[in-house]
Formats: sequence, structure tokens, C-alpha cells
Amino acid sequence: MRHAAPRQERKMKRRQALLTLGAAAAVPVAGAIAKEMRGYPHDMSLDKAFMPSPVHQGTSWKVLTDAEERRTLGAVFDRLIPADELGPSATQAGALVFLDGQLAGPYGEGAMLYRKGPKSPGEDQLMQKPQFIATPRERYATGIKALDTYASRAHGKRFADLPPELQDQTLAGMEDGSIQLGRDVNTKAFFELMLMNARESYFADPMYGGNQDMVGWKLIGFPGARYDYRLYADRTGQALGLQPVSLIPKD
Repeated sequence: MRHAAPRQERKMKRRQALLTLGAAAAVPVAGAIAKEMRGYPHDMSLDKAFMPSPVHQGTSWKVLTDAEERRTLGAVFDRLIPADELGPSATQAGALVFLDGQLAGPYGEGAMLYRKGPKSPGEDQLMQKPQFIATPRERYATGIKALDTYASRAHGKRFADLPPELQDQTLAGMEDGSIQLGRDVNTKAFFELMLMNARESYFADPMYGGNQDMVGWKLIGFPGARYDYRLYADRTGQALGLQPVSLIPKD
């Protein structure tokens, strides 16, 4: 995002970035419509005990329990992935449901992160990336409060109540380091965390709460969690004409 870019141009740049994420965008090829694979074995399903449980819309919030903080976070996500003629916004596709489920589990607890020292100022880099003692769950709790505090101090309103132009200006400042949310927040890294999670919510399997109706997969032409892709292994870069399939079990 750049301050000088017109609002519509910024919006289309964000959507174009989504289209190219993961180098998965399909290239249309005239007449190249693949046939569905049939006849695969049906007795190879996993034990249900080892399958993740689908996250359903409308369930009670586990971590994002504060309605005002959800409103702030939703406003951020919807500026990062806004609704337009190509698809719904991040929150319309279930981004907050996705994030709540992730923060409530091992990801939110930082179960896979090295969270010990070094803790000294200036020594917080690990593998050229910021090393955080705080978990993602704690970083969101601190970061969202700091973002609203900054918006209220700078503009007299919570972030969600700012006009889109000021929201974009604030996020751009967080991204390029010209805005700092306070000594307790690595502002640039917090922006990158929210951007990463917004993208994940839009392209993860709908089982995890985001990508509702597989809108992200339909946007880039990804066929989803199919049993076998061997019939299509030689069709790199071609539009397969397949409807996406989710991991959500069919009863």
C-alpha cells in the first residue's frame, strides 16, 4: 500500500496480489475441460478421531470475545482484502471465525515457537525474523488495543470508525514503519501477522472457518482437497474446469 495511490488503485492491487499468491492462478486454455476422476476406493477414509472438526459459522467466540475488538480487527481485514466484483471481503468469507479458531488452538498458544531468550533489546532476531516471547494470542490482544489507542489519539475515533482513506493510511504507516503503536508492540511485525492471517483465512480449507463457499479457491482456480490429481499431473498452468472440494466430511 502507498499513500499516494488512489483508493481504487490500491484496492485492485490488493486483489491482484491475491490472484497471484502461491503461483496458483490458472491460465485459461480453450477447450481444456478435465473430466472428474471416478472409481477411487471408498474404504480409505481416516479414523474420525484423527480428523479436525469443522468450524461452523455462528458458534460462540473462544478468544475474540470482545465485540469492539472484533470490529476493529474486522475493519483491518476488510481493508487488506476488500469486497469487490471478484469476491467478498475477508470477514464476509469468515476471516474472524478462522482466526478465532486458530488463536484458540496450538497456533494461538505458540506451541511450535521457540519462546525463550534472548530477551535483551537489540537481540530479538532469530533467523533474520523477529523472535517473540509472546504468543500470537497475546500479540493480538496487545496489538488490537494499541491500534485503537493510536487511532483515538491521532484521529479521535476507534480504528473501525475511521473513513477508509484514514484506515489505509494507518495500515500503510504500520507496514512501512512510519507509525508506531507503542513500546509494547512491534508495529511492522503486527501488521505482517494480520496480513498473513487474513490471507490464510481466505485460502485455507473451509473446514477451518474461513474461505466460506470456497470463494478464495474459486478466485484462483484451485480444485481443493481432491483424492487424486494424477489425471491432471500434466496439465500445469491449464484451467481444469473442476469445482473445488473441501475437507469437510459429507454426511
